[in-house]
Amino acid sequence: MPIWDHIRELIKRMKWVVIIFIVSSLVALAVPIDLGFLKNTSAYNTPAIWLLKQMLTLKPPSLELLSISMTAPLELWVIAAFVMGALVTAPVFAYEFYAFVDPALYPSERKAVYPVVLSFTVLFMAGCIFAWFFLIPLMFAGLMPFFVFVGAKPAIAVLDYYNLVMLFVVLSGLSFTLPVFFVLLVRFHILRTSLITKNRRYYYAGLYILAALITPDGGAWADFIMFLPLAALTEIAILIAKRYEKAEEKEAAAPATAAVPAPPARCKYCGHELEKGNPFCPNCKRSQV
Repeated sequence: MPIWDHIRELIKRMKWVVIIFIVSSLVALAVPIDLGFLKNTSAYNTPAIWLLKQMLTLKPPSLELLSISMTAPLELWVIAAFVMGALVTAPVFAYEFYAFVDPALYPSERKAVYPVVLSFTVLFMAGCIFAWFFLIPLMFAGLMPFFVFVGAKPAIAVLDYYNLVMLFVVLSGLSFTLPVFFVLLVRFHILRTSLITKNRRYYYAGLYILAALITPDGGAWADFIMFLPLAALTEIAILIAKRYEKAEEKEAAAPATAAVPAPPARCKYCGHELEKGNPFCPNCKRSQV
């Protein structure tokens, strides 16, 4: 197909992604979860509001949220709706993109797509859950004493609070997917596992710095707790990547083994070496036919 036909097909597929994103965001923004708001307008609850309420449970009781601006709650409502719209659209985007590139893939490449997509999805969700239940509470636990030290009242702008929580969750989820990219780079001969195995001390030093950046002001415990799963996932990725390397080494060695000349034929009676083209043994004179 000409390049413009490929571009038209991609645009056609992405239209569905945009439409689903807009519709799902509007549903999350405005469609009520229940009809209790008909009796009590303060009970108006949409999927976006539900998400904001769930994020509010992570806040320490002593921490106050300040609106600062009149439009801050409305901005948060819209942002939460877009986040939920993106979550709903992500599987659709993955399917449409895969359907676009599928005709260009070899059967072996096509088989490799499913484990990669599944691993990326599972690890991203695991990273988000890890941040929600462990890292964010540790971060606030590490920050709250500093308000006491400086004699300040624990308070934060409401936009800053929700943006911090959402950013924290997304960064944690993405950091958990780094081993998937490492395995892919090894699979496509861009990297070797020896890059890490021979430089583990430097790699893990950099990984700890990355964990500290993902957990701002969470204290040494939060950094260490973030570092542990990343290090474990790295070691698992190395083991998986080494399997690809060993399989490639076997394939590379197979032609060399096949090229080794076969041993000379010998008499089935006396074991003497036979002459090529002669059906009789030169030693015992017996026919080999």
